[in-house]
Amino acid sequence: MSDAVRSRERLPIPDEVGPPATALDARDQQPRFEPVRPVRPPESAPNVVIVLIDDMGFGAPSAFGGPCRMPTAERLADGGLRYSRFHVTAICSPTRQALLTGRNHHSVGMGVTTEMASAAPGYNGIRPRSAATLAQVLRGNGYNTAAFGKWHQTPARDVSAAGPFDRWPTGEGFEKFYGFLCAEMNHWYPLLFDGTTPLEPARRPEDGYHLSEDLVDHAIDWVRDQRSLKPDHPFFVYLPFGATHAPYHVPREYRDKYRGAFDHGWDRQREITLQRQKELGVVPGDAELAPWAEGVPHWDELSATEQRAAASLMELYAGFAEHTDDQVGRLVDALEELDALDDTLFIYILGDNGASAEGGLGGTLNEHRFASGIPDSAEFILDNADALGDATTHAHYPVGWALAMNTPYQWTKQVASHFGGTRDGMVVHWPRGIAERGGIRHQFHHVIDVVPTVLEAAGIPHPVEVDGVAQKPIEGTSMLYSFNDADAPDRHRLQYFEMVGNRGIYHDGWMAVTRHGTPWEMVQGEQRRYFDDDEWELYDTSVDWTQARDISAEHPGKLNELKQLFLVEAGRYGVFPLDDRMTERENPKEAGRLDLMGERRSITFHAGAKRLTEETAPNVKNRSHRFTAEVETGGGADGVIIAQGGRFGGWSVYFHEGRLCYAYNYFGLDVHTARARAPLAPGRHEIRVDFAYHGGGVGRGGDVTLHVDGEQVGEVVVPKTIPYYFAFDETFDIGVDRATPVTDDYPVADNAFTGELRWVRVDLGDDLHDAADERARFKAAHD
Repeated sequence: MSDAVRSRERLPIPDEVGPPATALDARDQQPRFEPVRPVRPPESAPNVVIVLIDDMGFGAPSAFGGPCRMPTAERLADGGLRYSRFHVTAICSPTRQALLTGRNHHSVGMGVTTEMASAAPGYNGIRPRSAATLAQVLRGNGYNTAAFGKWHQTPARDVSAAGPFDRWPTGEGFEKFYGFLCAEMNHWYPLLFDGTTPLEPARRPEDGYHLSEDLVDHAIDWVRDQRSLKPDHPFFVYLPFGATHAPYHVPREYRDKYRGAFDHGWDRQREITLQRQKELGVVPGDAELAPWAEGVPHWDELSATEQRAAASLMELYAGFAEHTDDQVGRLVDALEELDALDDTLFIYILGDNGASAEGGLGGTLNEHRFASGIPDSAEFILDNADALGDATTHAHYPVGWALAMNTPYQWTKQVASHFGGTRDGMVVHWPRGIAERGGIRHQFHHVIDVVPTVLEAAGIPHPVEVDGVAQKPIEGTSMLYSFNDADAPDRHRLQYFEMVGNRGIYHDGWMAVTRHGTPWEMVQGEQRRYFDDDEWELYDTSVDWTQARDISAEHPGKLNELKQLFLVEAGRYGVFPLDDRMTERENPKEAGRLDLMGERRSITFHAGAKRLTEETAPNVKNRSHRFTAEVETGGGADGVIIAQGGRFGGWSVYFHEGRLCYAYNYFGLDVHTARARAPLAPGRHEIRVDFAYHGGGVGRGGDVTLHVDGEQVGEVVVPKTIPYYFAFDETFDIGVDRATPVTDDYPVADNAFTGELRWVRVDLGDDLHDAADERARFKAAHD
């Protein structure tokens, strides 16, 4: 059966049925058998490349008027199209799930990030099988498929050696995956997966290693293989970078390129950027700067020290952005060398949400520290300014720069109500399919529009069934109509927005919005915010491009009409019940989701146990716990028995110079260490570390005692502990401390236990405290 007559409505496409055998001797067979031919895409189907940048606002990249030089984005835009009204969902996982399924994020269970999933259908973090991914559809139609970089869509409890692996990238349509599954990653010492196999790169920063470069190296190698082996066969590459999400890790020369470039401050930067945007034509000539966020200082309100600290963090971010774009440039160059670029539909999305405000008002050298309510002073940042971007920092810039990087729009990442959280630049390059060079498209579009666009360009129908499961309709609108018609009227005319209670509804230019929370307030206070108390705003974006003028008072009827429309759309797509919890929801018990460890209070690991994410590891936070291990050594033991986290927060049980030790690293600020009074004698021993939690709430201290063969040999008091999260980019490890080290007592990576570790057991106390308990006590005391 030829490809022309094969039905593509149901995937996988059924095997061809050949003629029956008509002879005893193969030489007499008539008609002769033909070889089974693989499924191929339609004849004119292009290669597809989708590149996604993390945490970049509309006003950051130079291709859209921003201060971060991104020559590759400019090159592709000058040879293709800029989309000025492209929207995302305001936060990581939801945008990615919507991008790859063509459905709204709540429709596919991703109302928030995987680490904050709950039991509610719109928020459970589980893609329904009725919403096949773009990779599944393209692979089912004969494309070769590969993904390199940040995934952040697998249910948190599934990220372990026990799986299941059906919602890992290789279970969602990608034949090749090289990257990481969590929210962010250390770019110097990443913890990666090749398919489902965990690995750490053999090269290190001193060897010139950087994660973004590594991802593109693998992508180029894969594409070259495809072109060598199947030169007439289209491929799909998905390249979602970990950059420019914190931590800002970048070679020093990129940081230094911007030295002094931001000394004029964020207020002036907004003015400069807006002028450039008008010159480029990505905003109208009458566009205004949207209002400044209440509570955020203007540049001239900062001290000289605060200004220098803030500018240094922005220099770092800009270098990070340029370095990332340079890696995209290497991929583009490779496609051109392979004579594949002209026939590649290249979609470059400059942000999965608006610029991030999660570094707080002053910025931070450790975003996890800030997320737990501990800000860094400007003096502290400047004291460490020379190290910015290296492996000893985990930096994030201040809110003021996030607002500037979202120029000319209001607010930031998380705030789905305003364009600062949802509008990002997008470039589409496809010389064979787009006649105009350097065009601008002002049609309203959303990330759910990418899938139908790719399928229409490839001549592939959206399947009605995949793997025997009936498919939900695509909820996006193809953008192909706009490729060669700049004046085509909008086809995506209605779109709801919601993230952690921030809500908006767009319809034919009108937009009603309500901001529920403040994105840099990561831990919810004792006072509950009620959704009914939120104030709605109204904008006519056909004349007010930037949501600069709230006209709700002049048009109360229109506002009410749109508020009702939001309820209809939210009910249709699974938005309810609304949930505004942020850091607190990272606790599975509070969020109401299944946890790999469940209610188990004792877990025994063997010496070769694989690394675990925080969501799959035993939860030792805010409770008493015990570590027990059996070891054998010939004397002079060194190295790690069990550890969690790293340089920016965590704990470790290890041997140093033959002595049993325990270290607790409090957000990289203080390391409290207990050491045995004598080295361990040769032979087999049972070692034990007891942590007696002080109680009374979360983040309190504890008494640590060390034991060898039942005898107490050391102790230390840990005055405070990390209450919510150690790290997204570190793991729970047995026999080694991967990525960054918890303590300087042992080196990076080369810290495996030198003796024999037979087993290690973790026992959890029954005195667990959590944020829900604290709020319940507070409420009871005040009712």
